[in-house]
Amino acid sequence: MKFLIIRFSSIGDIVLTTPVIRCIKQQIQGAEVHYITKQKFSSVIFSNPYIDKLYTINHSTSEIIDQLKKENYDYVIDLHHNARTLKLKLALGKKSFSFRKLNWQKMLMVCFKINKLPKLHIVDRYFETINSIGVTNDGKGLDYFIPEKDSINITSFLPTQFQSGYEVLVVGGSYYTKQIPLNKLKEICAQSLKPLILLGGKEDAPIAEEVHLAFKDKTINGCGNLNLNQSASIIEQADRVITSDTGLMHIAAAFKKDIISVWGNTIPEFGMSAYLPGKNSKILEVKNLACRPCSKLGHHSCPKKHFRCMNDIDVSEINLD
Repeated sequence: MKFLIIRFSSIGDIVLTTPVIRCIKQQIQGAEVHYITKQKFSSVIFSNPYIDKLYTINHSTSEIIDQLKKENYDYVIDLHHNARTLKLKLALGKKSFSFRKLNWQKMLMVCFKINKLPKLHIVDRYFETINSIGVTNDGKGLDYFIPEKDSINITSFLPTQFQSGYEVLVVGGSYYTKQIPLNKLKEICAQSLKPLILLGGKEDAPIAEEVHLAFKDKTINGCGNLNLNQSASIIEQADRVITSDTGLMHIAAAFKKDIISVWGNTIPEFGMSAYLPGKNSKILEVKNLACRPCSKLGHHSCPKKHFRCMNDIDVSEINLD
């Protein structure tokens, strides 16, 4: 049987689909699993051994629709579920299963603070999507596979004081209101009991450099200097990961790391918390804040101008048992 799994973006969302990929491949005899995503996110799953063929697009599914039609899929599994995926499913004309996005439940929570959200992680909702074909969650968590060329040798890459153990501090996030503020990043560094490697994208490098300059002896700025898989390799070898709600948080969960996740305008109840992380993981958030959540995704600035969802977080809890 031949399957096409659809998830166009982004880093964390793609990582969260990996249990579905693995379970289809392992539980359906002879299953051939294809996956389609955006080219800029292809490195997330390029080395996944459970994927037989990876298709990518830059702008439109029209770029590869003729190739996909020739595959003659038995099933199309839509774990993205938007107008673009609808167009693709109609064009392929095959039996499909579509992920339930909970848009109205999230809207009720954001606009009226009425919680009708199921107490179910998005990974488990992904499995609900395909329960009719007999695939079940094996409970083994997320997968992340690092290409050999991107695997980092800590002994040659890091200074001596980092080689006996370090933590990762993730800088940045997809939206400003999901990012740990500069003052909180500095507070985390000031109280840290171990050296820290700062990870994020090129866009996060200036803030990370400011943090690094304030704590030169206990930080390394990896933002913009490492590609995604190299960052994943650093995470895989870390003692612990401190992060906001980011793709790197989900990569850390794939490696079963202890994760301190710091939540701003979004909430874990949306079903996107770290999935089956290390046993000493914890969530830091400001509960009972009248304006939170203010979006199901995030904003480029705090709508209320105070950003209390992040500024009121007590980061001293990070090192409490």
